[in-house]
Amino acid sequence: MCTLTLAWRAFGDAPVALAATRDEALDRPSEPPAVRGGTDDDGGVRYVAPRDAEAGGTWIGVSEGGLVVAVTNRWLDADRDGDRSRGLLVRDCLTAASAEAAVKSVERELDERAYAGFNLVLADDRAAFLLMYDGGLVVTRLDPGVHVVGNVGGVVNGAERFAVPERRREFGEGAPTAPGGSRPRSSRSRASRARRGSTARAASSRTTSTAPASTARGSGRARSPGSGPATTPPSRTPTDRPARRPRIRSRSPRSSRSATPERNPPTCDATPSGTGASRDRTSMRLNTIPCGTFSPRT
Repeated sequence: MCTLTLAWRAFGDAPVALAATRDEALDRPSEPPAVRGGTDDDGGVRYVAPRDAEAGGTWIGVSEGGLVVAVTNRWLDADRDGDRSRGLLVRDCLTAASAEAAVKSVERELDERAYAGFNLVLADDRAAFLLMYDGGLVVTRLDPGVHVVGNVGGVVNGAERFAVPERRREFGEGAPTAPGGSRPRSSRSRASRARRGSTARAASSRTTSTAPASTARGSGRARSPGSGPATTPPSRTPTDRPARRPRIRSRSPRSSRSATPERNPPTCDATPSGTGASRDRTSMRLNTIPCGTFSPRT
């Protein structure tokens, strides 16, 4: 399937960025990209494009003025006989002065000749268009952003626009369709689903019948699956857990030094309210608040 991805005004340094894949017969001769045009027949405009050596046209190219042109086939319910190759239409557009001028050139050409179905993308730094032709021409002006176009439509201006012909549906879905639009189910797929279902049921039965080893609380002994029925220890709710008591670590008085008299800790000189002089130094250290700068007492 041919696919075009156009990023128009999505990048600051590149107003037009185009990626394309061409689905074509391998034995159809072609020539690599090269500088072409520049003759009187082309209006003196040069462009870079590959060349279809069979019909003389091309499927993608960029002109020296910055006009980008690319085409894909359009799948239809019935084949159309074209008077001219669609690649020649691309070559004609590459010699146009702008994308808008190329659109008018295509409209005039379709009034005179018939073509097979196509999707044609035209873009320069000022405008971008998608031309869809199936016997009638539909011109869509593209908004800045990313657009994807293929043989059956694409995502244009943020909206999906797909139309898969019934005779081509098997290529889009990967399998032939049964009457009514549904895919036929093969015996292999039914057997595969049956195997998956039996495997899932077997795994479920093993999960429910096998009990994990449990450990009896308080006894420290593990109960194996073969020693008897496994018992599940009672679950303990958060309210059953005993409340933890706050731990208060008290510091013991510093041992007296023979060479240097003992200094008091950084406490306020004032005795806390409700405490007497008989309180020991340890209690004072636990219940007083550091005062910052102080003068040590000897």
